[in-house]
Parts: sequence; structure tokens; C-alpha cells
Amino acid sequence: MSYIVHKHENRGQVNHGWLQAKHSFSFGSWQDPRFMGVSALRVINEDRVAPHRGFGMHAHDNMEILTYVLSGKLTHKDSMGNIGHIAAGDWQLMSAGTGITHSEMNEGDEPVHLLQIWLFPNITNPTPNYQELAFNIQDQPNQWHLIVASAENQPKDFTKLIIRQDAKISASLINAGQNLSLLAKKNSNYLHVIQGHIHIKNDKESKTLSTGDALIFDSSVADNMIHAESDTQILWFELP
Repeated sequence: MSYIVHKHENRGQVNHGWLQAKHSFSFGSWQDPRFMGVSALRVINEDRVAPHRGFGMHAHDNMEILTYVLSGKLTHKDSMGNIGHIAAGDWQLMSAGTGITHSEMNEGDEPVHLLQIWLFPNITNPTPNYQELAFNIQDQPNQWHLIVASAENQPKDFTKLIIRQDAKISASLINAGQNLSLLAKKNSNYLHVIQGHIHIKNDKESKTLSTGDALIFDSSVADNMIHAESDTQILWFELP
């Protein structure tokens, strides 16, 4: 497989007033049959939530839901009794399982900027589970940080988030002018640029990606090198 680029301008854009969202894949009122996810990855929504607004109590089941707060602070409540705040740089993983209701509210005076990511689980109707992780990748730039992994595929010293899927999610902040290697082992890989500008290449081709762009590739292009033209945040999904 050659590199396949998913350009930011092909994302759906929805403005609800209190919520401005960009959808990498079909979601809610925005549907495009070209963009229905990659492997187990089903949703990447980039949301900006207005002050004193948010997502009221609503239900999910049989979905792994990862939230990454880029700026601001969310207040979380759920039907399992969890109550807390997820601030900029923090991660939250809800394994909805048989069903969970929750709310994510911006109780502050500034907008909240976040990514909401959904993956299909590889097990049906397990007991719901909730995890939080305070780990800001900006404190340790120019390296990969494994944030999410399955119980079977995690390193021995892994203390991050455990997902019910044969998948890994890594994140990095690459400073301008720096390089970072990416060794693809999984059959499906999805690289999402949160913010910034990079060049990525292997021994056959190269691509340029900017904020909101993404790249789909498989293990046939295993050895990849990323060069950051500006300070850049990226997510790498290793998928079944």
C-alpha cells in the first residue's frame, strides 16, 4: 500500500453554536460514505466547546471512547459514580461495554478544545470501565509516548490506558526541525496531525501533512521518517 492522505478540508464541519466540530469520519448529521473509519477506528472528532456548555448525560454501549483535552478543562460525571476534571494534556478512556451514561461539561469561562476518538472493541458486552491519565506529551518532546494499548500488547512497565481492542495509540510533540522515526508493524496505521506541519517519507515516497490531515498506510511501508517543519502534535494509531 502506498501512502493515502486524508486531507483536513475533507473533514465534516458542524457548527451548533456552543459546539464547533470537525469530523474526520462520518458522524451525526455529517455523513460521507468515503469516510467511515479505518479498521477498528471509527471516530475522530475535533471539538471546541463554549464556556458553560457541554455534552449532557447521554448513553453509549460497546464502544471504546478516548478523549484528549488540548486546552481548557472538562468536568466528567458518569453512571458508575466517577466525578472529576480532565484538564489540558489529560486523557480519558471509557469502555462503554454493556452501557454507560455520562456528561462532559465545560464549567469554565474559556472554550475547551478536545479530540474525541471512538474505536470498536473486540469483545461484546463486558462490564463498563473508566480510566483517566494525566500525562502531557509536551513535557517530553521528540519521542513516541504509548498512551493506549490492549492488556495483551502492553509493555511490562505500561501504566497508561488499557483498551479492549488489539490496538495501540501513541502520541508525540515534535519540535520544529526535529526528526522522529515510525516503524509500522501493524497492517493498518493511521497518523493524525493534531496541529503543525510535517514531511513523512519512506524509501519509495514522501508526503506533506498539515493540521487536521491524516495518513493511512500499512506495514509494507514499515520504515518511515517524520520531519517537523513547525512544532507539531501527532497521534499514531496501530490498528488490527
